[in-house]
Amino acid sequence: MDSIIRTDIPARLDRLWWGRFHTQVILALGITWILDGLEVTLAGALSGALKSSRLLHLTDAQIGLAGSLYVLGAVGGALVFGWLADRWGRRRLFNITLGLYLLATALTAFSTGFTTFALFRLLTGAGIGGEYSAINSAIQELIPARYRGHTDLLVNGSFWIGAALGAAGAVILLKPGLLPQDFGWRVAFGIGAALGLMILLLRRLIPESPRWLMTHGQVEEGQRVVARIEAGVAPRADGGALAYTDLLDRRIRAAEVLYTLFRTYPRRTLYNLVLMASQAFFYNAIFFTYALVLARFYHVAEDRIGLYILPFAAGNFLGPLVLGRFFDVFGRKRMIFLTYALSGLLLAVTACLFASAQLSATGQTLAWCIVFFFASAAASSAYLTAGESFPLEMRALAIAIFYALGTGIGGVVGPWLLGALVGTGARGAVAMGYLLGAALMLMAAALTPRFGIAAERHPLEWVAAPLSSAAPERITAPPPGS
Repeated sequence: MDSIIRTDIPARLDRLWWGRFHTQVILALGITWILDGLEVTLAGALSGALKSSRLLHLTDAQIGLAGSLYVLGAVGGALVFGWLADRWGRRRLFNITLGLYLLATALTAFSTGFTTFALFRLLTGAGIGGEYSAINSAIQELIPARYRGHTDLLVNGSFWIGAALGAAGAVILLKPGLLPQDFGWRVAFGIGAALGLMILLLRRLIPESPRWLMTHGQVEEGQRVVARIEAGVAPRADGGALAYTDLLDRRIRAAEVLYTLFRTYPRRTLYNLVLMASQAFFYNAIFFTYALVLARFYHVAEDRIGLYILPFAAGNFLGPLVLGRFFDVFGRKRMIFLTYALSGLLLAVTACLFASAQLSATGQTLAWCIVFFFASAAASSAYLTAGESFPLEMRALAIAIFYALGTGIGGVVGPWLLGALVGTGARGAVAMGYLLGAALMLMAAALTPRFGIAAERHPLEWVAAPLSSAAPERITAPPPGS
């Protein structure tokens, strides 16, 4: 018979106030989304330079394909490293995935043609995808329950800090006469490698997730980690007794992961797939072709495209920053419905205005800023939901699976499809692509009232009991006073 382990690790982590430790977690791990934003923005903002490069001379279709390969690499990286993060631990994967990203993005700067450029973009995406699964799960497991929602949204929204850095860097480095023609875009891709190097030392301060340790036979080590965290962070003095979690000391089999996805939580599985796929198409289709639209339809010069991306990035970052708190106050279901529905409706309106040529370059940018103020919060909530919906032992893999499936469906097809539509030069064709993205977001919103999960302010173990739980019925009952 399996022995039973009783621990108060989850309750001790959730009763903490915000402290310096939590800020370190966000700074050290949140860099992932900044790097992703930097990479995606550079690929778009540099598209003009990559097309006019005497060495690369890429076409619109090749730029769109390179964007799809980046996303495809992220899908593969998420699956491989997500599986390893659940087996080996969150912390062990941090430097591996960051190291892969650093190497690949540095090599991108030395591309000699489309083949090498596409290969290095694929590997860069693999590093970023690997970061997603391990780090999303670690952040959710280390942040107290009452801060988890808006913190996770803000971290995911920091993608747009990277986007702003990429846009500003492209504007400066592509300034005519500043650098040789085939040198500016090389330096731009080196920015990511330099930024990643700066974070390596900070990550040494972040411990392994105590929640992961307690489900892998290392409860005493988990207790020591929590004690070190508590030494610098005051617990909430509400007078309530700590809740204990009873776990069976056993190994989790791969078959249990599949059983959990398709038999225990089939509705959650479908819902997460729809959330992730719809936002992936919506985001990647538009953002990877952002610069192409500005150049072809509004005749914006390649060295000025970054100036249009900066306000767009600001609107995207402000969305999670302003709306994130309401995901913990008004609840997940209400806010996910609201942000997905508004994103879809507003993009549909923008598509009609674009098709009828009623927007200038400035007007188009303003419209996108408004649309993505809500879409940024919606997209971030998809990652939050995927992590909260499933048990701890498979959290990183679950995030990876839904990121991979959703992004594989929407994120790979989106940039290629929109790139091809932009290449036709027909406004109506591009508008149809936008309307498809709007329809997908509205479909996700429609499923939320029935399939959404009211996970706000609840412990992760209540939202989804661990697979090794000895008494799941006790965990899945709402905690007193919730």
